[in-house]
Amino acid sequence: MSVSEPTPDQPLLSFRDVAGLLTMDESRLRYWSQTGLVGPSVRRAGRQYFTFSDLVQVKAAKELVEKGVPVQRVRKAIEALRAALPGVDRPLEHLRVCSDGDRVVVLSDDVLFEPHTGQVVMEFELGALCDDAARVVGLPERQNGRDDETAYGCFSSAVAAEDAVDDDAAERFYLRALELDPGLAAAHTNIGNILHRRGKRGEAKARYERALEIDPDQAEARFNLANLLDEMTDYDLALCEYRRVVASSPDFADGHFNLARALERAGRRIEARIHYARYLELDSGPNEWVIAAHEALDRLKTT
Repeated sequence: MSVSEPTPDQPLLSFRDVAGLLTMDESRLRYWSQTGLVGPSVRRAGRQYFTFSDLVQVKAAKELVEKGVPVQRVRKAIEALRAALPGVDRPLEHLRVCSDGDRVVVLSDDVLFEPHTGQVVMEFELGALCDDAARVVGLPERQNGRDDETAYGCFSSAVAAEDAVDDDAAERFYLRALELDPGLAAAHTNIGNILHRRGKRGEAKARYERALEIDPDQAEARFNLANLLDEMTDYDLALCEYRRVVASSPDFADGHFNLARALERAGRRIEARIHYARYLELDSGPNEWVIAAHEALDRLKTT
């Protein structure tokens, strides 16, 4: 994903903002960014931001994936959409995306246009296109195994296997993805998560460290490494890693919460309060962590 500069009146959105707007898991959005499907195009002061055009691309990817369009076809459709987006200025809620696997059409208000050509599509074409899209939805996600011949296809299958609570299959797919693309840092991170769940802390730690060798800015790998170090009672190193997480990803809410907890344990109450408060700015809840953060702030006021 290339880095660009937005126009002065263009809003910039964080990973958390986009995940909230599109009702999707923030970690999945970060995975998509790491694997080059869709992601932020603006970087300022070490932080990454989504523009409106980026947001529309994520929305398109999400809708197509949810409809069962194979990953490689999603990628092709998004590339076409990306080329057309500089001229798109409609509000996000007015945009709809359809695809027959090879062709993508965007519905903006009552107008259909085709990103491949930029041409308006006549209304009578909608019925045939929807029929084509329906046929695509009815196809298996991986036609003739072609998606599993790509690193991203294997990675996507691994994520689906994790969602189905099948860690063995997920691990196989992640390992295959790494055979095809040894630089896929997110696959190392996710294998680390599987190993961690199995109680293999040493192996999990090695995977997180490998992910960070490839991509030092990957917040998930560093956060998970910090959590692992904390479990292993290597508190000083865990604290350092939590600090690095929030330094590189200031909007990573869970990073602020765990850093605050580590600071409180270390007796650094003022700093702990700062990060509990920052966590509450990023996550208003309600959930158990928000309650715990409020309780911690009350506790730290009286100590």
